Amino acid sequence: MEFDLQQHENSSDSSVQGGRRFSARIRKQLEQRKPNDDNDQTMSDLEEQFVSRKKKPKVNQRRKETLMIVDENGDIQLAPVRSNNAIEPGVFECGSEVVEGKEKISNSSSVDVVEKSDYAKVKETIRIFNKHYLHFVQEEEQRCKKAEADLQKIRKGSKDKKGDAGSEDVKRSSKRPDLKAVSKASLHLIMLTLLFMIIGVDVGHQFYSRAEMVAIGFHSHWLNGIDYMGASYKKLEYKNCTFPVAVSIVLSGQYEDDLDNSEDVVYTGQGGHDLLGHKRQVADQVLLRGNLALKNNIEQCVPVRVIRGHGSASSYCGKIYTYDGLYNVVQYWAEKGASGFTIFKYRLKRLEGQPTLTTNQVQFIRAHVPQSLADIRGLVCEDISGGQEDIPIVATNLVDDPAVAPMGYSYTKSVQVAESVKLPTNATGCKCRGSCTDPKTCSCARLNGSDFPYASKDGGRLIEAKPVVFECGPSCGCGPGCVNRTSQRGLKYRLEVFRTPKKGWAVRSWDFIPSGAPVCEYTGRLMRTDELDNESENNFIFEIDCLQTIKGLDGRERRQGDVSILTSTHLNEADDKKSESVPDFCIDAGSIGNIARFINHSCAPNLFVQCVLSSHHDIKLARVMLFAADNIPPLQELTYDYGYALDSVMGQDGTIKKMPCYCGAADCRKRLY
Repeated sequence: MEFDLQQHENSSDSSVQGGRRFSARIRKQLEQRKPNDDNDQTMSDLEEQFVSRKKKPKVNQRRKETLMIVDENGDIQLAPVRSNNAIEPGVFECGSEVVEGKEKISNSSSVDVVEKSDYAKVKETIRIFNKHYLHFVQEEEQRCKKAEADLQKIRKGSKDKKGDAGSEDVKRSSKRPDLKAVSKASLHLIMLTLLFMIIGVDVGHQFYSRAEMVAIGFHSHWLNGIDYMGASYKKLEYKNCTFPVAVSIVLSGQYEDDLDNSEDVVYTGQGGHDLLGHKRQVADQVLLRGNLALKNNIEQCVPVRVIRGHGSASSYCGKIYTYDGLYNVVQYWAEKGASGFTIFKYRLKRLEGQPTLTTNQVQFIRAHVPQSLADIRGLVCEDISGGQEDIPIVATNLVDDPAVAPMGYSYTKSVQVAESVKLPTNATGCKCRGSCTDPKTCSCARLNGSDFPYASKDGGRLIEAKPVVFECGPSCGCGPGCVNRTSQRGLKYRLEVFRTPKKGWAVRSWDFIPSGAPVCEYTGRLMRTDELDNESENNFIFEIDCLQTIKGLDGRERRQGDVSILTSTHLNEADDKKSESVPDFCIDAGSIGNIARFINHSCAPNLFVQCVLSSHHDIKLARVMLFAADNIPPLQELTYDYGYALDSVMGQDGTIKKMPCYCGAADCRKRLY
């Protein structure tokens, strides 16, 4: 079974210059459309119906696919399915059955499914993993707090050895939130290439744990260094193959006999290793399982994916894992290792014609981040906030000649309220003290569906996007350190505004930003939408569309989650019909605003918009926050979806305006509006 590497270049169109959501008064009023139920079908819905299917799968002669399911014990279950989509011979993917343009979900029903790119499917699965991970992190945080409280009670109530016994009762081994999250995320439909390349994961892609790789099927075990296909794959009509066959290896310096010269690797086989972190062999290795698989790769000319692990404080597991491309296994032999035990060694050579290595013995991308102002190329402003932010925001320009700094606006850290807008009086707060810990007694938690929206990890991370988040406010009894005040703490990442050739100004972070972390608030002048000046075009209007998000109106994705009874009273007000088509209030960042006004649009963004209520509970005047949708590495541009519908923006002469999109995403619509 031979394999030829083929070069695939993605066309890269990229995103719009600075524009924001235009005022509703200059947008074309679209007729109300029937909601597309297919777009509302979640990955969870599709997976639940697909996995429950009892029909025996059909096999397509052009492509063999499987659905991978990882159960809570970490075992892999594979079920073959069919696809009509052609693919290069020798490459195998997971996916759902496609029948006449519709994705078949069960014997009795089928629904239209909007086709997504493989990149989007990989990103969506990792987001699902991160959501479940943060949920289990929150559970573990609450368990630890309860255990500590129980322990304190035992110690206070006992002066003899019973205290020690109680300590043993409340202390137990910590559960792994990441492994528990894998058992949830991997139940979703995962697009998985079993051999060679994973479509949707390019060379240089970085994972923040091995559990992430398991969730998308990139490396199917969170501990083993060699991932391979066993003899069961013969059932998928691999008649001429000798199994097992290796598909990927993780190279992270855990074996004392490894030798990594980037393009040329000597890899130590698996087995006989001290798993206590001493990196020593304690027994002989045998030519079985992964070791035999790598040997078979040599005989069948099958390359393997190579993933390198490097230490990184950004990752909760202490390492990041970078996909470094395909390597041929060219030689193997047995020898006595450094500890005197028999080991198998494999020489791997990187296939030519692939992108340049990004790791290459270098620790992460942070090496490229400037360490001082003197290191910054194209510096045009040391702090665009003028000292208002706790962390300076630099601006750089390597595009214009002469280089200029951002101008034409005044920086404001907080929202400025127009005279015509009257904010509601302070909402009744919770009675908690110090920090809110019990969702059953905290009134703010009850507004969030009797739960806290944030996990405490990394200073507070939003577990998932919600219709609206209720935070503790000025009337609450808790202090500023309460996790339910996460979005109120200002900037905590080093941000840079930089000039781009096509998109105007843009924003990136010098620091790693974990998924669910708050990045910044969208500030400017809070005003009524009907008071906007329509004579001049303003590209920095952000309509406060919390009501539209809650109801899933005007093409917005309706978010799942409990909305408090208090919010429901707002949804039933008499003037809501008017507000549904045109939001009553907006934030104008044209002449006054903060870092958020420079963040560009993307069709595949790494940030999402979240409405937050804290000082009051009027959803029409909610604060607009931007949170990280993904784990964002340093120097990656920060983007969010502006939410325009195509052909929805009109000029003053009544003609439809069109603006190209330059975001470069695989699923780019090619137009911003």
